[in-house]
This record gives sequence, C-alpha cells and structure tokens, in this order.
Amino acid sequence: MENRSSKEHDAENARITHQMLKSRTGEFDLESILFLKLRGIGLYELGCIGDCLNLERLDLSNNHITHLGPLSSLKLMVALNVACNRISSVEPLASCENLQSLNLAGNLLCSVDNLQCLRGLHRLESIRLRDPVHNLSNSLCNNGAYRHSVLDTIPSVQVVDGERVTGCGSDLYHLCKDIDNSLKRFVSNGTIDVLKSVKPWVEEGYWELKPAHSTIIEETYKQFNDVLQECKELSKRADDTIAQAERALNIRHELNSYVF
Repeated sequence: MENRSSKEHDAENARITHQMLKSRTGEFDLESILFLKLRGIGLYELGCIGDCLNLERLDLSNNHITHLGPLSSLKLMVALNVACNRISSVEPLASCENLQSLNLAGNLLCSVDNLQCLRGLHRLESIRLRDPVHNLSNSLCNNGAYRHSVLDTIPSVQVVDGERVTGCGSDLYHLCKDIDNSLKRFVSNGTIDVLKSVKPWVEEGYWELKPAHSTIIEETYKQFNDVLQECKELSKRADDTIAQAERALNIRHELNSYVF
C-alpha cells in the first residue's frame, strides 16, 4: 500500500495542474500568484504554469523538466530558477522580456549558441550556468572561455555564475586580471623583474564608493521581504496553534477537576 501511495503521489506531482497550484499557494485565481516555489517535487511537465500570467519569481529547480514551452507566456517574470533539470533549449524564454535573473546550472546546454535566443532580453543581468557549491554545470562550461562567450552573446549580462564581470563592482575582477597578465610578462626563470618606474594601477579616487541602483539588489531585497513575510505568517499560525492547545488543556483540566 505504501509503494502504491508513493507512486500515486509521484504521478500527481509529475505535471503542474490548476489544483496543485491552488493547493500550494492558496490562491483560487492563478493570475494572483506572484511567487511560486516548486522545487524538487518530481515535475516532468509544466502543464498550466503559463496561466499564472502575473508570476514574477519562479523556482523549478531539482526536477525532471525537459521543455520550457509554457513559460513563454510569463511576460512579467523577473527571476527564474530551473537549475538541476534536463533542459537543452531555452528558446521559450526569449519572450520573457522582463527576465533579470536566470539560473540554468545543472542542465544539458552544450553550446553558448543555445543562449543566442536570449540576446533580445535587455533586462537580463544575471545568468548562472555553473554552481560549484552544488556540483552543477553544463557541458558548455567545459570551454574555459565560456564566460566571455556568454557576455558576447548576451550584452546585457553583468553577472555570470555569481561573479560580477561587467558594470559597477567588476572593477576589482578586471584589475586582478590585468595584474595577472602583467606578472606573466615579467616572470622569467622563476624571478620577477622590477620596473624602474612604476605607474599606479588606477587613478586617484578609483576606490571611492559610488551609489549603485541594481535590479539584482532590488530583487534580493524583494525576495528577503517575501521570506520575512512568510516567517511572520508562520509565527502567527504557530502562536494561534499554541493558544488553541493551551485552551484545550485548560478545559480538560477543568473537566477533570469537576469530575473528581
């Protein structure tokens, strides 16, 4: 019976349905769903996910998804996590014009050419193709120069695999690269030739902090506030449950006192 029940449960979760979305979010109207987390539930098909037209953040990581077709109607989606699936094409995402953050680590993308369709996403700032912490990657990452190819393919991208490589915050990254390249030229027989006249690497005022308004930072704050709100709601529910339990215990105690 347990094996049968487990198989039935897996079959129910294999495809996204209206009932699944309603039960997980508590929303009767799918267009009211703004944030959705369906991580690691055994999904194979996206089903009716395209009906959540106002969805902004979606987590589909750790499933068995191969096709992203239904996501093409999610014009307002800002952040998408499809890490650890079986995706070989991201063509449907070309119409997600508001997409800013995309996690594709741990899929079947074999060439940067697979990302050409994302070139028109002018708001896409962050893309992840490799996640060494969770040992996730794509075969295209076997090419050591894949990050540069990604930047050439999608000009709007500023962060690759969690590392800011363009825009504000990338200066140190490029500076270190310049230093490494320069040192390689000066290293000879295990020694480093010291130049007589050394010019500063950067101009005066280079390291001064400058205000930056990044959609990635804004997105992080939004996600934090969402999680905080969820925690507050869970805390309130816990308090209500404890209060109900205490009332039940008090009533039981009074009844016992009355009987004896």
